[in-house]
Amino acid sequence: MPAERERLERDRAELTTRVRTLQHSFDEMVAASRDSNADDEHDPEGATIAFERAQLVAVLNQATADLDELDAAVRRVDEGTYGACERCGLPIAPARLEARPAARRCIGCAALG
Repeated sequence: MPAERERLERDRAELTTRVRTLQHSFDEMVAASRDSNADDEHDPEGATIAFERAQLVAVLNQATADLDELDAAVRRVDEGTYGACERCGLPIAPARLEARPAARRCIGCAALG
C-alpha cells in the first residue's frame, strides 16, 4: 500500500494548502468588512459581502471535511483496511479509489446511502 499512502499524502498536502489559502481569504474578507460601512445590500453590481462570505465559508467547510476524509483514509492504510468497503467488506474498485481516494464504500454500497 505504499503507492496508496503516497497518493493520499500528496492529495492531503495539496488540500492542506487549499484550506490555508481559503482560511486566509476568509480572514482578509472579515478584516476588510470590519471597518467598512458599505451598504452592499443595495448594490446592483453583484453579490453582497454576506453572500460572498457565506459562499467562502461553505467552500472552506467542504475542504476541511475533505481533509478529514483523507486523514481517515491514511489511517485505513495504516490499519490495513484501505480499499475494503466499510459496509460489505468487499474490495472497492480501483477506478473508484482513483476517482475518490478517500472512498469508504464500494459503489454498490455507496448507492444504498
